Amino acid sequence: EIDTKNENRNPMLGERIDNPDSFNTDDFKKPPSGITINAPIDRLKGVDIKLSARFKRLDVSSIKDLLYLFPRRHIDYSNVVKIADLDLEKECTVIGNIWEARQISLGPKGRLKATEVIIGDETGNIKVVWFGQGYLARSLKANASIAISGKPEIYRGQRTFQSPEYELIYPGRTQIHTGRAVPVYPLTEGINARNMRRMTKQAIDNWLGGLEDPIPSDILKRQKLSDLRQAVNQAHYPDNPESWASSRRRLAFDELFMLQLAVLQRRRHRNLTMSGVPLKIDQLGVDQFIASLPFSLTNSQHRCIAEILENIGNGTPPMNRLLQGDVGSGKTVVVLVALLAAISGGYQGAIMVPTEVLAEQHFQTISNLLGGTLTFTGDNIVTARTESLAEPISVGLLTGSTGTRARREITSRASDGTLDLLIGTHALIQSEIDLPNLALVVMDEQHRFGVMQRSMLRQQGIENPHSLVLSATPIPRTLSLTLYGDLDISTLDELPPGRQPIPTKWVGLDSRDVAYGFLRRQVEEGRQGFIICPLINESESIDAKAATDEFERLSSDIYPDLTLALMHGRMPSKEKDRVMRLFRDGEVDILVSTSVVEVGIDVPNASVMMIEGADRFGLSQLHQFRGRVGRGQHRSYCILLSDDPSELAKERLNKLEQFNDGFQLAEADLELRGPGDFFGTRQSGLPNLKMAQLSDRDLLASAREEAHMLLESAPDLSNEAHKTLAEQVSSFLEQASTEFS
Repeated sequence: EIDTKNENRNPMLGERIDNPDSFNTDDFKKPPSGITINAPIDRLKGVDIKLSARFKRLDVSSIKDLLYLFPRRHIDYSNVVKIADLDLEKECTVIGNIWEARQISLGPKGRLKATEVIIGDETGNIKVVWFGQGYLARSLKANASIAISGKPEIYRGQRTFQSPEYELIYPGRTQIHTGRAVPVYPLTEGINARNMRRMTKQAIDNWLGGLEDPIPSDILKRQKLSDLRQAVNQAHYPDNPESWASSRRRLAFDELFMLQLAVLQRRRHRNLTMSGVPLKIDQLGVDQFIASLPFSLTNSQHRCIAEILENIGNGTPPMNRLLQGDVGSGKTVVVLVALLAAISGGYQGAIMVPTEVLAEQHFQTISNLLGGTLTFTGDNIVTARTESLAEPISVGLLTGSTGTRARREITSRASDGTLDLLIGTHALIQSEIDLPNLALVVMDEQHRFGVMQRSMLRQQGIENPHSLVLSATPIPRTLSLTLYGDLDISTLDELPPGRQPIPTKWVGLDSRDVAYGFLRRQVEEGRQGFIICPLINESESIDAKAATDEFERLSSDIYPDLTLALMHGRMPSKEKDRVMRLFRDGEVDILVSTSVVEVGIDVPNASVMMIEGADRFGLSQLHQFRGRVGRGQHRSYCILLSDDPSELAKERLNKLEQFNDGFQLAEADLELRGPGDFFGTRQSGLPNLKMAQLSDRDLLASAREEAHMLLESAPDLSNEAHKTLAEQVSSFLEQASTEFS
């Protein structure tokens, strides 16, 4: 954070530059002849094999990697003051002469060594102490000129700098540790802040001239972007706030532009090279099934169904679509219509989900939606016969807990094509499972699967089956344009009639008993409630409520007269199913659970969602929990219990109180946590954006527009003029090791 109004700038940095884009970059040195900036990091002076290994922990192998290892932030030490004018507790820089430097002993028996220095200027003197750094007394010689940066404070009645940044001043040498906006880099064991600054400055001074600009000049001119080499320079060591802002904009555009080119090229390649099978849509059958449902579809459900059916009806390219919608927006019925369209054409369908509970919920929900006469074969296969369906539909459930006999029957019927729809977890992609006529693959909460798991399911059945991925976490448009830029997107942006906003309240330690009392009154009125805990068992290292301990405490101390049940992810599938049936049937008043109930649990009579340790969850996950209530006719509530949240957590909890709309919350979550943690997983497939923020909406739109225009004129980037750009897009794709496959 750089002070934009500071007038007392360090004279050694030169005058403020009013136009940060007007630099002459010809003076940047180039690498030695025959060597590029992709040379190994050990080409830098002072970097040996051991230090190279340490840099690799920061994903820095080449000099270019180091140039692109940008600071996490800057500390503003540009306010240069005289000693007499020091203001306590404010960051500043003092430039003076060393009068005395000596090593002193501190602590019990004098074991702790420190360096004590007296420096002075024409207005006075001040003491500076570096604790634990007695060796400095040998390098800080009397009469040398020195800059000290930090916050002065009172120590033993005297103004003192304690362990500040320092830098000896020599004519013609630029300051990098003091007297300016000083970069703060990510570090690793064996590389300290001062060494990191020296290395990056050495790379900039001696190698930056070899950095080639991949962005065509006409794009730079249209977007008013600064020179790349100067942008990299100013990202590390900015001369003023304007030059840093210009640098960030340029580098952020580069990242978003590369990402858009990569996504759009993937999409184009898929459209040109992958041919799918057009599925003949029985529109009359679709209309009859929709009419048979016990509820009316929303306009957005009708729209999404039409988009999907048109997509799979065309066939080429095969559908690759994201269906996103808020909690309770009715994604399952949209998916079922699409699956029935595929099955009525003589094909098979599959739904893969991340958890057994969700698989079981889908199996039950779809069986109920099919209606008519249901014939069960054991617990894992159901055949539905109804007037709205031309032929009976068979549905199977396969999870890791499926018994041997049921698994054998499902495997056999899937292989011979007599099982129409298979729902399951990753068990669907095990070697013995074969779906020869699979034409539509559905993946729910697909970001929780690894790329190989998704690919293996797509490789079953017909060549290039249609793919529909679901997300109950509404995705901000900026994230969807990047993470899912190669997918078509259908959005359920309205809730079915009867879904009410859920009042949400954050409750602190002093109001916990009031919250418990409110839940009791709801139960006495005939309702039920959830209490969610962040852990299964108590942890010594994490201060959070554990479900097993809370279940015992609540059962004995708070609600001894009520019926409570416990559910968590380590329980056997049959036990979880038994508990959920008891809760769904009203035989359990309060379900104490971990995040296993985040998705897939539908209990219309539940009216209270109480979340322990709410500060430990992200906004999107909290919203998912909240969506488990309010699914019936009764007014429902969400209570967030958090005894001592951080400032960031308070902001999240306040947002949840403020918004009931999942799309608004998704935007807020993205702003607060950043794209890498948006899903609570690193499998998002998003390359590491070092300068861009996905809240840079206008910049992202510009990058996408420029990428479209460029690929229209040079779709393969095969021109010699685009050689560097093509190489960087390829490199960028390598970073995105998941979703682009």
